[in-house]
Amino acid sequence: MFFALRKCNRGGRETLPLRRWFILTDNCLYYFEYTTDKEPRGIIPLENLSIREVEDKKPNCFELFIPDNKDQVIKACKTEADGRVVEGNHTFYRISAPTTEEKDVWMNSIKAAISRDPFYDMLAARKKKVSSMKRH
Repeated sequence: MFFALRKCNRGGRETLPLRRWFILTDNCLYYFEYTTDKEPRGIIPLENLSIREVEDKKPNCFELFIPDNKDQVIKACKTEADGRVVEGNHTFYRISAPTTEEKDVWMNSIKAAISRDPFYDMLAARKKKVSSMKRH
């Protein structure tokens, strides 16, 4: 699947919307800066993520997030302008589609591509328990 979507903001910080081109394949969302790019600007593996429709200034928005772990950073990477590959630092990815129909197609396709790894859930629960023990 290849559609133009608009990345609305990053990790809770308000930023200018960025126009990106997305491809959904191999249970990952790849995004490109230009339609002519050969390499993706970023990759978002869809393992253990959830998707939901959200209200935003832009119409037809939805976001990818980690359920039950709102402060946890999503496993992803992006390529900096100098060519370095760095880890993403987003707690969610908010995306806007051009139309309601395209938003629905994207949301359904992404839902179908999301995979669950029970080990990840076990590890997240363990981290949460350790974190709560440190606070007390």
